[in-house]
This record gives sequence, C-alpha cells and structure tokens, in this order.
Amino acid sequence: MAYHKKEHYDEDTTDRLKAHYKSVLETLGEDTEREGLLKTPERVAKAMQFITQGYTMDAAQILNSAKFHEPYNEMVLVKNIELYSLCEHHMLPFFGKAHIAYIPNGVITGLSKIAHVVECFARRLQVQERMTHQILDVIQETLNPLGVGVVIEAQHLCMMMRGVQKQNSVTTTSAFSGQFMKNETRSEFLKLISHDLS
Repeated sequence: MAYHKKEHYDEDTTDRLKAHYKSVLETLGEDTEREGLLKTPERVAKAMQFITQGYTMDAAQILNSAKFHEPYNEMVLVKNIELYSLCEHHMLPFFGKAHIAYIPNGVITGLSKIAHVVECFARRLQVQERMTHQILDVIQETLNPLGVGVVIEAQHLCMMMRGVQKQNSVTTTSAFSGQFMKNETRSEFLKLISHDLS
C-alpha cells in the first residue's frame, strides 16, 4: 500500500461521488448548471478522495519501511506535526497539531515516518480520541519501544461553525504507554512541548 500523498483518483469512484454531490446540491436548492457549480461535484469528489486517502495507507508499513538498529535509548520527540482530519459525526474538518515521543529499545524509525503515521490516521473520518490511541498503538506495536507519548490539540469546525459556535475552543487528547506512564518521563515530555500547547 502506498503512503505518500498522491493526486490519483479512481475514475469510477469519482463518477459515483460526482452524481451524489450533484444530487446534494440540487436538494439544497442550487442550480448545478450555473457557471460556478458546473465542476463543483467533480472537484468535491476528488477532494474527498484526497482527504480520506488514509484508508489506503498502512501505518505499520510506513514505520517498517525505515527501521534501523540503533543503541540510542533516550526520548525521541517530533512535535508540531500539523494535521487535518474530518469529524465523523458531521463530516466537518478539525485541524491542529500532534506531538509524539518514543523511547527506542534498540530500534528507531525515520523521523518523517512519524509524520506519515499521523497523516495515515488523520486522513480518514475520525474522532480525535481514537486517532490519539491509533497513533500510539501502531508505534508501540511496530517499533516495540520502551514507551510512547502522544498529545494532540485540535480545533473542531463542528463546534465553531455550527452547534455551540465556540470559536476559541481547543481540544487536547493524550495517550501514554511504557516509560511514559511514569511521572518523571511524562513530565519531561509535557515540559518539552509545553510552550507549544495552546
């Protein structure tokens, strides 16, 4: 399975999505034959395939593609990884950043692969809580480190554009395993990212 971003669209999927989005626009009372909307169903069909391409990614394969034996056993932290996802409840975007750390146990992975793992799970219909644990679990299972720490902060348009309409709310989720369950290690991690937290 590929894990790099590719502007590749399945023609049959695009055609089927186009028909559905055209129907949605018409149901909303729009004229799909007016100039501004003529290509909108196709554009949205392609955009949705891009936004949900995480379903075609394999997070374990991403990490396994760049595993190296290394005796380093201190914390490795990749922070401020931007993410864009779709809330599965309203299909509205949520966006923010992830901070991910792990303590190697004889094996490390390429730093960019951590960001690819975030992309893998973000580019799906999601809830932030689940995504936080999915990222932790695949790193723990694939690299078998001494511990993993994940913190995600995001703003949700389902809270900002509709419903409660709170514009400045930020949701923070976290998950920890192994050494990060110890107060000392977790505190070090949180201190390293504290000035980046909203």
